[in-house]
Amino acid sequence: MNDETVLVTGATGKTGRRVTRLLEERGVAIRAASRSGTPSFDWGDRGTWEGAMRGVTRMYLVVPVLGGARAAEDVAAFARQAAAAGVRHAVLLSTPSDAWGPAQQHVLATERALEHGGLDWTVLRVRWFFQNFSEDFLYDPVMSGEVRLPAGDGKESFVDAEDIAEVAVAALTEAGHAGRYYEVSGPRLMTFGDTVAEIARATGRDLRYVPLTPQQYAEEQRAAGVPEEWVRMLTGLYGHVRSGGLASLGDGVQRALGREPRDFAGYADATAAEGVWNT
Repeated sequence: MNDETVLVTGATGKTGRRVTRLLEERGVAIRAASRSGTPSFDWGDRGTWEGAMRGVTRMYLVVPVLGGARAAEDVAAFARQAAAAGVRHAVLLSTPSDAWGPAQQHVLATERALEHGGLDWTVLRVRWFFQNFSEDFLYDPVMSGEVRLPAGDGKESFVDAEDIAEVAVAALTEAGHAGRYYEVSGPRLMTFGDTVAEIARATGRDLRYVPLTPQQYAEEQRAAGVPEEWVRMLTGLYGHVRSGGLASLGDGVQRALGREPRDFAGYADATAAEGVWNT
């Protein structure tokens, strides 16, 4: 890998920055793709693609709106251009095909676009990140003391972003991962109530999970100024958890890395020790 360069899109995101760190630890040359980078890269501006992929041999792809109508078209064009530029292998961050409800067809079409783009490929179908509770949209609810969501008692196999990054880096740097779908999940099924209870235990704080109806959640989000598009999307995603549609475990970590995935309890303990959830 010493003579190769990996393009990392979404390099400042939860998985992208971890992929970047792990590749750098292996001595792999990185091109972190962003609109503010040099060269600039923007999924929505195809004029920026050529400069970003010049000299690149492998890619980690995070598509901004994976379930959007344009995602498959963009990935198809990007993969064809990358193959013509000498890129050999791409790893795509995806979701379980049934996780998006009405957008399922777009997710599958995006995966197929990569498959037929002229590159070796690996697809990571991942679940809800542990880090959503400490680095993203569930952080504020945790800090408020009440995590109010319309997910009911539905179960999900939450996954550590560190595990996702390790699987991605294995696929980018080792033989034997091309043409594989990896269903990357944590080791157990948990409700949102279970996750909040783990954080409460680790922090010693009084935290509660409050199940809401979809209507209650949507009204609260609108009152908080959340755009309607995001209200609809999030309500739908939580609804899929509530319905039990994601109550399954994947074996991607075991297949790719030969070990068990990290457990939420360990994440909660480590994150609490860092003081992330201190009030």
